[in-house]
Amino acid sequence: MPPTRRRPAPRQAEADRNDRELLRAAREVLAEDGAHASVAAIAARAGVGIGSLYRRYPTKDDLFRHLVDLSLDHWIAVLEAADAEEDAWTALSVFLTRGLESDSSGSLAPIAGTVEITPAMRAKNDRSEAMLTALVQRAHDAGVLRPDVSTSDMWALVEQLTPAPMIEQLRKRGLADQLPAATAARRRVLAIVLDGLRAPGTPLPDAPPPKSVFDRRWETD
Repeated sequence: MPPTRRRPAPRQAEADRNDRELLRAAREVLAEDGAHASVAAIAARAGVGIGSLYRRYPTKDDLFRHLVDLSLDHWIAVLEAADAEEDAWTALSVFLTRGLESDSSGSLAPIAGTVEITPAMRAKNDRSEAMLTALVQRAHDAGVLRPDVSTSDMWALVEQLTPAPMIEQLRKRGLADQLPAATAARRRVLAIVLDGLRAPGTPLPDAPPPKSVFDRRWETD
């Protein structure tokens, strides 16, 4: 017989719940306040005491660095799921739709350059870059992705589509009854974007963004 799965102790279960709420709140407050987001605002949004936050994350940098690390893990998992798809177009669609549907995909651009990127985090970033490059090349080889779209274009799309201002504004104002319609609108926008990626497409202006526009922002002084 398989071993019986133990349920977490009540105290551990509460700590896990608090951590999930802190991470959710941190993403929401970052979306609203950017790099100036305060730990007090994050703790209040999560419904936990400031002491609980500091016991888990001694500094704001520790919290933000953990968010970046989780985001890297999220995109690697999404790219692995996309790579498992047999159809090249489906794989590309999985990358965008599954990647942007998750709570772990909140935009972290506001804290670029404010947190130290560890060697382990850089290795994860390099891995995700290589995986997306392979995914884009696969779609090009299959003739389903417009030929002038590059890996950096895909990352730029992700960054532009990650913020959901309409949804965040409705949440902030407590208009929960409007959230289903706003979520449906976001799905429609993503479908429009995916359709625009299909080959052959009309010529795009300018050159794809260089990788440096993503990497240089995360360099710390």
